[in-house]
Amino acid sequence: MAREPLDLLQGTLDVLVLRTLAWQPMHGYAISRWIRGRTAGVIEIQDAPLYKALHRLEKDACIAAEWGLSENNRKARYYRLTARGRSRLKSEESAWRQYAEAVFRVLEPA
Repeated sequence: MAREPLDLLQGTLDVLVLRTLAWQPMHGYAISRWIRGRTAGVIEIQDAPLYKALHRLEKDACIAAEWGLSENNRKARYYRLTARGRSRLKSEESAWRQYAEAVFRVLEPA
């Protein structure tokens, strides 16, 4: 039975957004597109969960936002990582790597 994409993202969306913004400031659609491209389409983020995560991260002072023009000259809100966001990214990345390594150890044949 195939899992829904959102099931795969529960608990991971914040760290994916923080990692994406570590590369450069981006607007919401660009964040979604970058993650989809980086994962070869395996992870598709819907608008509602993405914007909830962006608002949550902004409220937590992990990202900051300002208005700008997108590639197609539309007004867009650009998000950038803050110092607090870089710190959170570092700790969450470490925790996720430990978790993934532990899961792979369980999945490997004994």
